[in-house]
Amino acid sequence: MSDHRLTQPAAADLELATVLHALSDPVRLRIVRDLADSGACNCGAFAVPVAKSTLSHHLRVLREAGLTLTEPSGTQRVVSLRRGDVDSRFPGLLDAVLGAATVPA
Repeated sequence: MSDHRLTQPAAADLELATVLHALSDPVRLRIVRDLADSGACNCGAFAVPVAKSTLSHHLRVLREAGLTLTEPSGTQRVVSLRRGDVDSRFPGLLDAVLGAATVPA
């Protein structure tokens, strides 16, 4: 049986440069904004103008940076924002970035 768990850093291991890099892409920023506004959702439910493989790449970058948590739910994967972990490690960062950013529709 294969292990379907995804590698995700512990809150204490989050690095500011990696988090900022993940937030520097407009598509990833939009995904984070959607998660902040609407809560967790299935991987395929994001309304972003990219191919499925590109969306997978963006979700991997966000997960590996520690911004999101991806968990299996049946045959789907559910993505949620790790706001508590990010806020405890970098207080105010998400509020500042999301408050200042304009995300294209």
